[in-house]
Amino acid sequence: MKYLIGIIAVCVWMYLLHVTDRAKLPFWHYILGAMGLFLLMMFYVRPILTEPLARAVAALAGLVGKITGTFSPFFKYGILFVQSDVGAITLQIDFECSGIIEIMAFLALLVFFRVYTVAERVIVSICGILYIMLANALRIILICEMIHFGGLDLYYMSHAVVGRLVFYVLSVLLYFYVFTKPQIVRMRLGKFSYGDH
Repeated sequence: MKYLIGIIAVCVWMYLLHVTDRAKLPFWHYILGAMGLFLLMMFYVRPILTEPLARAVAALAGLVGKITGTFSPFFKYGILFVQSDVGAITLQIDFECSGIIEIMAFLALLVFFRVYTVAERVIVSICGILYIMLANALRIILICEMIHFGGLDLYYMSHAVVGRLVFYVLSVLLYFYVFTKPQIVRMRLGKFSYGDH
């Protein structure tokens, strides 16, 4: 039954994409396309890729922990063990910390972003996924380092405030360079174009 509903949803989504494309409604085509692709990935891709992605992020962050000796990674389980002067804490890289939602949102927006050619979208997709993974690993490294040097009392501050703030700033930079700047550069107003300069 789940797959039948999925097939019907995909058919309706593709039909709506076809209609908005034929009717030359680029805004609605983009919105429906990106939202539909995101929801499809949430239902069908997320369950498969969350755990491997969590392990990959734990491995990336864990490299720094191993080098600095400030926290210990357990890649197989997606766990980081952080020791401080006042105790220890185990951080599990789970669904929310894996970065899967951010990656799927980025891909859904990019697939239907017609400023790029198909080849450019493939390259930007790969670079964007790597960037998001590294940004997420940096966030986790900051959390672990703050706990290691500042103690367990800094867990909430490092996780809910500092880590998120750093990740969001890095995400805004990515979105600016991937979505905003290229659209401005390729914009044409009569004979004037930013790309000519």
